[in-house]
Amino acid sequence: MNRQNTGWLFISLAVAAITIFYFYPMLQALLLSFQSGMGANLEYVGLANYIRLFNDPTFLTALKNTLLYLLIQVPLMIVLALIFSVLLNDATLKFRSFFRIAIFLPCVTSLVAYSVIFKYLFGMDGLVNQFLLNVSLISAPIQWLSDPFWAKVTIIVAITWRWTGYNMIFYLSSLQNVDQSIYEAAKIDGATPFQQFTKITIPMLKPIILFTSITSTIGTLQIFDEVVNITNGGPGNATLSISQYIYNLSFEYTPDFGYASTVSYVIVMLVVVLSIVQFKVAGEKK
Repeated sequence: MNRQNTGWLFISLAVAAITIFYFYPMLQALLLSFQSGMGANLEYVGLANYIRLFNDPTFLTALKNTLLYLLIQVPLMIVLALIFSVLLNDATLKFRSFFRIAIFLPCVTSLVAYSVIFKYLFGMDGLVNQFLLNVSLISAPIQWLSDPFWAKVTIIVAITWRWTGYNMIFYLSSLQNVDQSIYEAAKIDGATPFQQFTKITIPMLKPIILFTSITSTIGTLQIFDEVVNITNGGPGNATLSISQYIYNLSFEYTPDFGYASTVSYVIVMLVVVLSIVQFKVAGEKK
């Protein structure tokens, strides 16, 4: 057996597993998106499900909410992660390990547990309102979970709190591989810390920023746990996400797996389009 066949033998099990548990379900979901009916009583309806999307106010609301989370939360999280990574890469900073662990810890906590904690923190009598009242920043409790605007703010804060540290670790590990003589030379030439950040740090982290932007985009488009456990999509679908709507179509409403698959493929198309856009903006050709 030659070396090439030996290599294929080693990866054959992994390829088979990926095909069976990843690509086959994707193909089945695509075929299912052209069918409609209650439960398992399905029939082919062609593009009817895709046409239905544009006349479905609940889907359009879920799409708008998800894109709003994406447009606000992902850039905010990336910027915060970059800032934290630069600050925590400073060799003169005391207790660096403590701060690194403290910022990273949220992303390893249980999704359900932290969502429930946020629900109580941002309740009418929660710690957030109590703190704001005590420091006289507000005169009455904010309805974080029952007001459409503030409910969205709560979801965005929750996602940002959880995933900022995760992205920070990627940037921090990359920064530790950057030759410090580059920054020393920039200081000698009179570059300010902000100029070093924009002219040295960001260009060097460009591939990592692209990677984290794409993974964060995919994660936000699939947001489910936070919305379900904090606001349950309310008030009045004000925080409903696409993933929660897919769940509702499959299990909460009269089961319509065909239309649910159609909605799920909207996420697939958004991921593909936004990933291409991010590659183009970043100037990556490969």
